[in-house]
Amino acid sequence: MASITKPLIPLVRLEKNSLGLTVRDYEGAMSTLCAGCGHDSITAAIVRAVFELAIPPHMIAKLSGIGCSSKTTAYFVRGAHGFNGVHGRMAAIATGANAANRQLRTIGVSGDGDSLSIGVGHLTHAIRRNVNMLYVIENNGVYGLTKGQFSASADVNSTSKRGEPNLLPPIDPMVLALSLGATFVARGFSGDKEHLVPLLKAGLEHEGFALVDVISPCIQFGDHEGSTKSYAFTREHETLVDDPVLLGEDEIIAHLPEDTTTSVRMHSGEVLRLRSLPAGYDPTDRASAFAYLEERKAQGEIPMGLFYVNESVPDVHELNETVPEPLVSVPYERLCPGAGALEELQQRFV
Repeated sequence: MASITKPLIPLVRLEKNSLGLTVRDYEGAMSTLCAGCGHDSITAAIVRAVFELAIPPHMIAKLSGIGCSSKTTAYFVRGAHGFNGVHGRMAAIATGANAANRQLRTIGVSGDGDSLSIGVGHLTHAIRRNVNMLYVIENNGVYGLTKGQFSASADVNSTSKRGEPNLLPPIDPMVLALSLGATFVARGFSGDKEHLVPLLKAGLEHEGFALVDVISPCIQFGDHEGSTKSYAFTREHETLVDDPVLLGEDEIIAHLPEDTTTSVRMHSGEVLRLRSLPAGYDPTDRASAFAYLEERKAQGEIPMGLFYVNESVPDVHELNETVPEPLVSVPYERLCPGAGALEELQQRFV
């Protein structure tokens, strides 16, 4: 289904940022995702983050791969540069885009399938190169475009829509990122925009690779039998019956007070236990971040917040001593000086 342009209906006087732009200037097309999808909440958080940072739309490069999550880039900052790549290759394309023009703010949006299965090799190298970008994983534990198979982030014994349990241990993107030396590691929840927006803003301002894993419920494949939000249950108890693809669920919302655990009932009926980071937590201590993640995991909790940040590590440009001038602005004659220049270069190795 093609994206639909949002109509402009100026009902109220909208707030403007330092560039004189409103939130509407950072929006994109109408979403074609399922109503109530957590991914749309992430889109709204990204829109708010770039608006508050007053980033010029034409100075943003947004990239994605394949999956429900990868449709997100169509829904924010219509005036940005964009590229939708093949499955799992977004991190590699983002690396190239950042190499060509370091002045752009690079935002990559991917899913747990796109990033942790077919794309995990590309993700790991983007992390170790410390590519200067915000990398958002919209994490729901399933392949939403291909009928809800388990993804690599699905927890052991979580059940599919057909009731089958997952037997494979999950890949935790937080642990993966920390083990590879990522310089910014955070986790948020699509249902808590107040908590998510500051994480995205911090990731955008970070000089290096910023990974933000966002738990984002899938309403289609967390909708199995036994859920009071299933389509079958709705048809039995409501008078309005609509197309299952369009019939929406209520958005899941939770607000996380500091150093507390909040239980959130998912569309599937399962309860997700979310925990905010405690007061005094030191996000510059990598070893402590590992220990805290393992400790909370043993308690069956999913902690939220900025786990680790290191601003002292050189990014991909510093590591490779690239020229300050973006390659995209270098004239063709300098980029490709011809066969004579190549011959001269080769003579140095004779």
